[in-house]
Amino acid sequence: MSRQSYRKEKNQLMYTQQHLANERTYLAWIRTVISIVGVGFLATSLHFTMGVTRNQFVDVFTIALGIFACIFGLTVIFSATQNYKKKRQQIINETFTPSNMHITLISSMLAVMIIMVIIYFFMIM
Repeated sequence: MSRQSYRKEKNQLMYTQQHLANERTYLAWIRTVISIVGVGFLATSLHFTMGVTRNQFVDVFTIALGIFACIFGLTVIFSATQNYKKKRQQIINETFTPSNMHITLISSMLAVMIIMVIIYFFMIM
């Protein structure tokens, strides 16, 4: 083993806490995805099992809400995985770049989903 690779390996041991924090953050995003998809599934399944007066537009909107939740979940998984790999490389290289695009994308999609749920509640009233 060369002296430089030994130094780099020893240096990574110093950053074990950062690597573990990166993994915990990734797993938190995965738990968030489970919640997001669960909300979409719950809204869709409750709508069709509640016995509410049927309206074709509301039915289609509810299905769209469920599909959007699944697409949102997939987007978060891919984004979190990309962010995890990027942060891992940044820890190795001893650099840091904030995840502005990742946060903006997920926040925007979450805002859209919340607006869809609010619209749904007004439509069933």
